[in-house]
Amino acid sequence: MKKFVVLAGLLAAPSGSAVKALAPQQDPRLTQIKHFFERYDCPLAPFADEFLQQADSNRLDWRLLPSLSFIESSGGKYLRNNNVFGWNSCRTRFPSVRAGIGIVASELGRSNLYKDKPLDQVLRTYNPYPNYGKRVKAVMRTMGGPALALN
Repeated sequence: MKKFVVLAGLLAAPSGSAVKALAPQQDPRLTQIKHFFERYDCPLAPFADEFLQQADSNRLDWRLLPSLSFIESSGGKYLRNNNVFGWNSCRTRFPSVRAGIGIVASELGRSNLYKDKPLDQVLRTYNPYPNYGKRVKAVMRTMGGPALALN
């Protein structure tokens, strides 16, 4: 019973300064993603942390996922089926936007179609239309360089 009371106390704890004190150092890539989405009034700004976490977990350029979502759904303004990436021509339904980010990131980072390929090849496989890759890379450049590191 003691364990349950402690767990209940932890779950009921207010999210105040104690939680903020435990927050990790602000990653400038996270700030860049948030600012990018906010600058264009995109509804995906609150998901910036998920974009970054999934990019890191799947060994992707941190700018790729937000850029794909911007090109495919205007940063979440025009999405269908919680699918901000236009994945499978928007026919794929995701249980949530967050789940969709994770699933697409995993596919881009781990599937044999994309894994270990240069960016241009990844983009050509993702969408073979002429100039698609150029458009995505132009958006990526607006967020900063690929090696933006913690200060």
